[in-house]
Amino acid sequence: MAGVRLEHLAKAYDKGPLVIRDVNIDIKDKEFVVLVGPSGCGKSTLLRMIAGLESITGGHLYIGDRRVNEVPASERDIAMVFQNYALYPHMTVFENMAFGLKLRGLPKEEIRQRVEKAARMLEIETLLDRRPKDMSGGQRQRVAIGRAIVRNPQVFLFDEPLSNLDAKLRGQTRIELQKLHRELNATMIYVTHDQVEAMTLGDRIVVLRNGDVMQQDTPLNLYNHPANQFVAGFIGSPPMNFLPGRICADGPLRFESRGGMLGIDLSEYPQAATLRAYQGKPVVLGIRAEHIRRRPGPNERRFFRRLVPVEAVENMGSETMVYFPLETQRFIARLSADYPIPADQPLDLFWDLGKLHFFDAETEVAIR
Repeated sequence: MAGVRLEHLAKAYDKGPLVIRDVNIDIKDKEFVVLVGPSGCGKSTLLRMIAGLESITGGHLYIGDRRVNEVPASERDIAMVFQNYALYPHMTVFENMAFGLKLRGLPKEEIRQRVEKAARMLEIETLLDRRPKDMSGGQRQRVAIGRAIVRNPQVFLFDEPLSNLDAKLRGQTRIELQKLHRELNATMIYVTHDQVEAMTLGDRIVVLRNGDVMQQDTPLNLYNHPANQFVAGFIGSPPMNFLPGRICADGPLRFESRGGMLGIDLSEYPQAATLRAYQGKPVVLGIRAEHIRRRPGPNERRFFRRLVPVEAVENMGSETMVYFPLETQRFIARLSADYPIPADQPLDLFWDLGKLHFFDAETEVAIR
């Protein structure tokens, strides 16, 4: 196995503008890294550049200690799993998994051992004589993954491999991919637009937007300490609530919303000293849905209390999602499902002051 290093990587098509700009990522040997972002952010293009399926306009790409900018895809010792499985319909599962090994001229017995070992690992050993048309989408995806495993490559690349599966099967396959990473102890790079997949699979997540890296960190650090407003809104489901306003320090430190309907005393906010430097400046307040509660915890003293009109209620069984308007924004609170919430009555809610986020309104950078 080997690590992958991207140094100032850039990509443009036909002398047009850069679609990938100055990307620097150092993926360690045996690390599982997820590239995530909205459609058009450049994540699949970046993966195809690593695979050798897209040319590199600028910068350097290393697999292990070897610079591979001009190395053909067939000589990079990588294996790629595609969204559409890319199986040969006229071949059996065994033949699909063995095809690449036959091209390399490996002995028949070694091919058989590799295919059977991968099939047992993926629990598809009873399907080796079937053809792709006789299998479900989840089974076909396992075959595609098995075809990559038997090659024993330096790096595994996954391009949105679960997007064609239903929700239940996606959840099951995520667990299998985690187990597979532990068993293979391999370097894996995984592309998805689904932030739930990113949070549950990655040792580290790289968030992309319009060809730029917004932040790269562990899942929990991204969630709890987003570098900017884009990451805060993209990572997390439901997305973070935002409200524009300004910091006032003529007296007790406070946040005032742009429309003047909301004022929050920040004198007990943990980073109050930092916010004072933003006196009179436009900022954006952010708070996650789970940090707005029906009542504060037993030892919580730093909270903001507000009575809000309820716009809609979604009962999810284990939790209740409450939607309420706040100036021009729609906020979401994730509450316990222990108590029924009538949609036609105002609701008293407590905001955890220790969990507030603030962003510079002009740069969108988090205020630390």
